Order: sequence, then structure tokens, then C-alpha cells
Amino acid sequence: MSTTDLPVKPVDRKAGTMSIRAVQWAPIVILLLALAVVPPLALAMDEPFAIRILTRIAIFAIVAVSLNIVLGYGGLVSLMHASLFGVGGYVVAILAYHEMEGDLLFGLFQGTSDLAISIPVAVAVVALVSAVLGAVSLRTSGSYFIMITLAFNQMLYFFFVALQQYGGDDGLQILSSMHFVSLEIGGRVLFFYICLAILAVVLVLAAVLAESRFGMLLRAMAQNERRVVALGASPLRYKVVAFMLSGAITGLAGTLWATSQNFISPADMSWVRSADFVVMIVLGGMTTAWGALAGAVMFLLLEAVLSAWTTYWQLVFGILIIGSAMTLRGGLSDLWPALLGRTKFNRERH
Repeated sequence: MSTTDLPVKPVDRKAGTMSIRAVQWAPIVILLLALAVVPPLALAMDEPFAIRILTRIAIFAIVAVSLNIVLGYGGLVSLMHASLFGVGGYVVAILAYHEMEGDLLFGLFQGTSDLAISIPVAVAVVALVSAVLGAVSLRTSGSYFIMITLAFNQMLYFFFVALQQYGGDDGLQILSSMHFVSLEIGGRVLFFYICLAILAVVLVLAAVLAESRFGMLLRAMAQNERRVVALGASPLRYKVVAFMLSGAITGLAGTLWATSQNFISPADMSWVRSADFVVMIVLGGMTTAWGALAGAVMFLLLEAVLSAWTTYWQLVFGILIIGSAMTLRGGLSDLWPALLGRTKFNRERH
């Protein structure tokens, strides 16, 4: 009997795809579950401040995942996302301010502290701002794109500094009790889980986007834009939509941040914070949503631990970031497949 007569076992492509997706999602699920179990432990150990840190991690991770849409998939280094983050927070705070003061916004609109109203309004405003500024910025590329996004970030920063009615450089305090319809969200543990749930939804959306035709074209443009043009696609249109989507999600994170702090200020819109968001993605790895999540968690945990340990924490922090960049070229996201490969190797040996 010849080898050509041997029966060939059919390849189960569906099972293979499912196993690959399971491997890709495993670190995300593990990390989200790890974050979810910490609050009860923190309360049991009488460490309520840990919940504030966890909320910060969840909110900033949302920004990192959203920025990864344009940076990781589109290859666009934006230094404007801190301003979009701040605009989202300011919309919620300004609406709450006008409800407290009892006067109309622009003489037309009633203020509100109901997040069911203010969050959609804030996301819509940030999406519009992102689309307009993105359409201008995306007509450039490379270092010019970086510089123009930085310029827009500073323009929005100084715009809110100049708004003395809303606190100017000192920021705006939210004095009213924020709620979602009839649900009071003053409890920090409840609010953390809300932020964590939103982070999980954003991760799913980012994963779906990455595997869609839109996501594949976006990545293709980052590699070879001329080839995409030859296929009949409009790079500018795709990039503007990606920038608008990324900005809208960042604005959503800004609304959560302002609500969690009961405060928002121009300091939250600093270009340094934009740079922090970029470092989170580079630290975690720019090719996956898991990398953006891991980078945000590691960045903020290091910041919290080191700042409590030494006055010179920024120096130590910088050395650690440089070291990780030199040793992990693909970011923290490379550790998971490396760990799986080593585990498989050990199993084969035994």
C-alpha cells in the first residue's frame, strides 16, 4: 500500500481557530479576574486606597486600549489623547455644575448629574472633536503628525485653562451627587466594577475591530499605504473613522475619571499624560489589545509602588521602563507566548 493511498485526516480549521482565540484571550481573562478579586481582599485588609488605584488602572487601561486602535493598528503616534480624555471629563463636570448652579448652559441647555444623559453627550462631543481635529492632523504623517497632535493637545489644554467660570487652572469640582438614572454610584467598589465591566466591553470591541475588514485595512495602511490605495480604499477616511472611534472611547474614560475623582482639571489634559498613554502601549506591546491592557496595569502599578517607596521614584521608574524596552522588544505581550512555548517544551521533555 503506497503512502498516497493512506487516508488523510481532515484538518479541523474551526477548532484550530477557536484554540488560537482561547490562547489569545486567556491572559486578558486572567488579568481581568485578578483585578476583580482584589477589592474584597483590600476591604478585608482595611486598604480602601487600593480600590482607588484599581479604578485608576481600569480607566487608564480603557484609554490605552482605545489609543492602541490608532497607534498599534494604524501606526499613528498621537499626543492628543490626553486632551480628548479631559474634554470628556469636562463635559460631565460642566453639566453637573450647571445643574448645581441652576442656570442654563449657553442659555439653552439644562445641566444634569445623570450619567445616563451626560456620558452620551460627552462621548458625542469628543467624537466630533476627534473627527474634526483628526481630519486635519491625518493629512500629515510621521513626525509632522506627532507635532500637530501635540499642538492640538496644548490648544485644548490652554482653552480650558482660560475658562475661569469653570475653575480655570485650578480645575472644576463636581459637587452634585452623580447617578445613573436612579442608581447612585457613590460607592467606590461599585464604581470600580462598573469601570472594569466597561473595560471588558472595550477589549471585546477592540478585538472584533482588529479581526474585521476595517481593522485589517488599518493595519495594512500602516505597512504599505500605496497598496491599500491600489485596492480602492481611502486611507484618510479609514484613519479619520479610527481616530474618531479611538477618541470617543477615550472621552468615555474621561467621564469615568471625572466621576471617580469628583474633579477634573487642565492637568488631566497635559501632554505628559498623552506621553504616558503612549508609553503604556509600548511597554505592553502595540500589536494586541492584551498588550495595551498589560502595559497600563504594569505602568500604573509601578507608579503606585515606587512613588510610595522613594522620593526619586521617577528616576527608578525611568530606568525600569528603559530596561523593559531593551529586553522586551515586543513588550509584555511577548511574555505570554514565550511562557506557553516553555510550558509546552517542558511537557514534551517529561
